Amino acid sequence: MSDVIIVALIGGVCTAIPSLIATVVINNKSTAVMQYKIDDLTKKVEKHNNVVERMAVAENSIKSAHHRIDDLMEK
Repeated sequence: MSDVIIVALIGGVCTAIPSLIATVVINNKSTAVMQYKIDDLTKKVEKHNNVVERMAVAENSIKSAHHRIDDLMEK
């Protein structure tokens, strides 16, 4: 092989390997950030769903109280 080809191959490898390593590291960091954000959003959704369930219970309780008040007013 010619010296020029060997130098070109070495230069290409020396460029490709760090680029590949940097891509993998950045990809891992991006994945970690996305997972953190997904976990945070999941917690917020669970909290919101809990509020919705509590409001449904409160609405039923209010409806029951209104029925009792109406019954007392009829007497």
